[in-house]
Amino acid sequence: MHIRKASLKDSKDIVRLYKAVAEIEGGLIRTSEEITLNYVQSFVTNSIDNGIILVIENPEDKNELIAEMHASKPGIKVLNHILFNLSIVVHPDWQGKGVGRKIFSHFLEMVSSMPTITRVELIARESNTKAIQFYQSLGFKIEGKFENRIRTLSGALVSDVPMAWTR
Repeated sequence: MHIRKASLKDSKDIVRLYKAVAEIEGGLIRTSEEITLNYVQSFVTNSIDNGIILVIENPEDKNELIAEMHASKPGIKVLNHILFNLSIVVHPDWQGKGVGRKIFSHFLEMVSSMPTITRVELIARESNTKAIQFYQSLGFKIEGKFENRIRTLSGALVSDVPMAWTR
């Protein structure tokens, strides 16, 4: 599996990847219809300019992305030591095969070589215990809870769990 920095040219492939993951219940906070080329190009550009964005290509088909991960600085001077809005997406066919751990470990290695970044933040759905345990295994700590923050498509309210990795 080849990990590389993403470019704006990857945007259409990232859209396809995000839409595949959005089709899984609880896969993404956005629905498939909310994943547009403009949305993806916006976070790709921001991550290239102000953070980190990585992709993994399918080893059998270099034209298909099987994972994407990004985070960026908030753009506020007093928070310039933080990467936030972290997102990680692994294609459903590749979940549970170590792809997420591989891209996340590479990401944290990159962050560790950036002396000005001392904190990485993400938010996970409380119901996604598998993801929370995964993030904890990488050194992230739970920092609280946003009660009843998300209204699911069925109308239920679920909480979000803010987590952070610090050096």
